[in-house]
Amino acid sequence: MSRNADDLARLIRSRAGDAPVRVGLVLGSGLGHLADAVEGTAIPYGDLPGFPHAGVSGHNPNLVIGDLEGVRVAVFGGRAHYYESGRGDAMRLPLEVLRALGAEALILTNAAGSMQPDIPPGELMLLSDHINFSGLNPLIGEATDDRFVPMKDAYDPAMRAALQRAAEAEGIPLQQGVYAWYSGPSFETPAEIRAIRTLGADAVGMSTVPEVILARFLGLKVAAISTVTNMAAGMSDEAISHEHTKAMAPLGAAKLERILRRYLRGA
Repeated sequence: MSRNADDLARLIRSRAGDAPVRVGLVLGSGLGHLADAVEGTAIPYGDLPGFPHAGVSGHNPNLVIGDLEGVRVAVFGGRAHYYESGRGDAMRLPLEVLRALGAEALILTNAAGSMQPDIPPGELMLLSDHINFSGLNPLIGEATDDRFVPMKDAYDPAMRAALQRAAEAEGIPLQQGVYAWYSGPSFETPAEIRAIRTLGADAVGMSTVPEVILARFLGLKVAAISTVTNMAAGMSDEAISHEHTKAMAPLGAAKLERILRRYLRGA
């Protein structure tokens, strides 16, 4: 854990209280309203040196510490993406801070393009595994042997099972699938989508995988859910754009909030 992370954790505790955080939640495009459901303290990223700036529209750059369904959570209203800076480890400090605040688990959300006709826009997909299609890694340059992180069961089986039960209890379909990380910021070509599908991916997006690798490096258990906002390039006639992503994300966000609330009630 870096000294900066410990210093920032102390600053956050001075504003939000000393009670340890149990679960961290990173919100993807169009999902920022979930932070409003937390009863607690919102701290702008600008007050936390080293945290990501508001680089992507559709993100709400605040860290919210408080209670959600009786569980102490830390909600990140936005993330730093590789495509903003060329740094795969852009979320390392925020996740180090999360660990310093006491969290043991992290739930990531994202907006993704589907490559499966039975997971259309508006549906959710629970990540069972990922493919690092970009070939980049946020631990490049890490000097210790801790960089050799095992990634089997990177998406914690117990957390996945609990999220699946929460979805079933809410009557919400939640299929599991493999997510492929594409670096962005341009969208994928139809040929790239055909290649990614051949490799075994079910959805594609521009985030999440770096945070999963970093979280496992830090000893956090991880789960992740994609909100499908579009069919991937070449899978339909719809025009893909970031504005389209932001417009479609709320279709799945309400269902995602219900699943997360039910999950936390049982945590």
